[in-house]
Amino acid sequence: MTTNSDKKIGKVSVLAFDKKLVPSDGYLYGTTWADRSKVTKLKLIEKSVRGTISNRMKPAIAKDPAKLNAEVEKANLQTVDVCSLLPEQDTLNLKFTLKVLGNIAQPSACNNPVFKESYVNAVQGYIERENFRELGKRYALNIANARFLWRNRVGVENIEVQVKALNSGAEQSWDFDATQFSTRDFNTDHSDVNSLGQRIATALASDDDFLMLEISCFAQVGRAQEVYPSEELVLDKGNSKSKKSKILYAVNENAAMHSQKIGNALRSIDTWYPEFSDLQTGAGPIAIEPYGSVTNLGKAYRTPKDKQDFYTFFDKWARGDSIEIEAEHYVVAVLVRGGVFGESDK
Repeated sequence: MTTNSDKKIGKVSVLAFDKKLVPSDGYLYGTTWADRSKVTKLKLIEKSVRGTISNRMKPAIAKDPAKLNAEVEKANLQTVDVCSLLPEQDTLNLKFTLKVLGNIAQPSACNNPVFKESYVNAVQGYIERENFRELGKRYALNIANARFLWRNRVGVENIEVQVKALNSGAEQSWDFDATQFSTRDFNTDHSDVNSLGQRIATALASDDDFLMLEISCFAQVGRAQEVYPSEELVLDKGNSKSKKSKILYAVNENAAMHSQKIGNALRSIDTWYPEFSDLQTGAGPIAIEPYGSVTNLGKAYRTPKDKQDFYTFFDKWARGDSIEIEAEHYVVAVLVRGGVFGESDK
């Protein structure tokens, strides 16, 4: 349904925003919990293994013992990349930097001056009322709780996160015990989380300022244990049996994690979607996405049908209509994420 404000402002077919949280790749090192000052870069190891056949069989094969025996006798040969700590090491060290940018009121591209003026008014109103306090705190907590470790966070005895603000003249440091913070909610009033969150919020709310953070995380995963860098997406694997079935990410022979994967963890702050409180169908805090998509579950938690998606909220909010504060936090978080949001001009 077209409102009077839609007719007055019109459509905006070209609209884009630069991302405001800019993480680097994460680099993996090995060390010991007792002496974390000595680290060595972790390298990938190539393994060739004979796996077992474990996929679901067609009924004709599964019900015939002879055919099933013949099938499972086939060699499932695989060449894979793995990454592990050295025998004398028990701690993973993940290092990355994070740049936080401001100037969210200015789209990187917009072809409708009337819309832009209305949008700027909406953003300035949000900054005056909220000053990014809630979003800053949530981003800070996702640093403090080491959500960016992903699978490396499971089964870990101790986790320490060291954070440094590198801006000249405004240096500051924080140390967090990540095991003391939940990854299920953002209900904390920890003074250091609030302090880091305020620095992030101040940068986001600024016109031209920025914050440069250096994050170094130590996770005591166990002696000689396997650790998990990012896995590369191989679009053309071909049919050759000699090709690797799993390729891990490395930079200059240093095992690493994609900046996109770190960024996804940092922006996993969406607890405002309708199913969050449902223990059966909810997925905990999900990454900020226009449709609330969670790819490993194959589900979109924010659909246009339910009027909970970014575009439904944004089209109202940017044109001057009021929305709930939780929806407003969500909309602004999507703008921090960045993207191309133009409307079809057809």
